[in-house]
Amino acid sequence: MPKFKVSYAPSVRRLPSYLLLAKQALDHGDEYISGTLIAMELNLEPIQVRKDLSITGIAGKPKRGYPVVPLIGAIESYLNWDKRVDAVVVGAGNLGSALSGFPGFKQHGLYIVAGFDADPSKFGGLIHDSPVYPIDQVAERVAVLGVTVAILTVPSAYAQDVATTLVASGIKAIWNFTNIKLKVPDDVIVQNEDLSSGYAMLSMKRRIRSAMMSEDAD
Repeated sequence: MPKFKVSYAPSVRRLPSYLLLAKQALDHGDEYISGTLIAMELNLEPIQVRKDLSITGIAGKPKRGYPVVPLIGAIESYLNWDKRVDAVVVGAGNLGSALSGFPGFKQHGLYIVAGFDADPSKFGGLIHDSPVYPIDQVAERVAVLGVTVAILTVPSAYAQDVATTLVASGIKAIWNFTNIKLKVPDDVIVQNEDLSSGYAMLSMKRRIRSAMMSEDAD
């Protein structure tokens, strides 16, 4: 598999969309899917699609496109979605519960096997079939479960302290849904998901669309 580079990040973000289209093509009984069709569906340039898919190691065939089954395999292998990864959710509130119940994770090999929270009323309960434990049991439970991935959804005020505990417990990758920039050792991966940034983009697109419609009406 090609070595990951930071410059690949935009391409990696587009790969799940390519994978979805490839699976739809498979469901339709198509043997090939063209890069041009993918580009049209996603409002991209065909050259961008070819560049993105090249990082997975797959190549298309002239006038035919990409073979659907190998394309699906190449994308899933590159993203490591063809292997099972167990994770814990730390913060079993509304967001943590919603993420635990998202069916797409299991489809991509991510299994949430436990949750942790500071609320005693949640201890011993379940979030979508996963048991919830006291947050002060993180170290012992992580060791027993053998997980190295954590999804962090605690209130921002507690994010750094909890992250520090997770790292000390053996967690090597944190999917951070708080708005805090976590300080972790160099050997720990942090992926930040800023939901407010996503909403900012939605708001700006609505503003631009509204302005365009107003100009058309004049």
